[in-house]
Amino acid sequence: MTLYDTPLVRPLMRGLALSFCWFGGWKILRHRPDVPKYVVIAAPHTSNWDFIYTLACALILRLRPCVMMKDAWFRWPLGYLFRWLGAIPIDRSKANGVVAQSIAAFKRKRELILVVPPAGTRQRVQYWKTGFYRIAHGAGVPIALAYLDYGRKTAGFGPMLQPSGDLTADMMAIQAFYRDITAKYPNRMQSWKASAPP
Repeated sequence: MTLYDTPLVRPLMRGLALSFCWFGGWKILRHRPDVPKYVVIAAPHTSNWDFIYTLACALILRLRPCVMMKDAWFRWPLGYLFRWLGAIPIDRSKANGVVAQSIAAFKRKRELILVVPPAGTRQRVQYWKTGFYRIAHGAGVPIALAYLDYGRKTAGFGPMLQPSGDLTADMMAIQAFYRDITAKYPNRMQSWKASAPP
């Protein structure tokens, strides 16, 4: 059971999330994808605050996401807390296994919202990892372009993209959407290169 399935606690946490965003001057756009299964790009990802705002957005929009996180965060006692918050530990050394398991989960479940930070880290990197794309394409589900814009203090969902199989074209369209989104730490903003490894 996660936070999103816990009776009484979820509405209380949603109220706290609304207050947190209101006092912080954030506006959460209420539009949400109207499909049962999709991969969410969590971008830009440059700060631990991104997880907190993502959690707040999920509560406000009444979503039940599963969020991929580095497995190092799941050491006792934080592991129990993060799992309750809907996070899934990811071993970066087994990327292909993660993709295959995620595709299988999409095929097995009637509803699934999987949040994947394409950079794989908060630090500055030269390129995005393409695991999120391979998961969506392999599972036949769309990619939701979600964002946290620290410049405008707005968060929400942009367009949905159905992977075509043309990685270069699709990634260029995705990055065009994020071009005007301001990260918490802009100097850590990541990009994607056509020559980048998966």
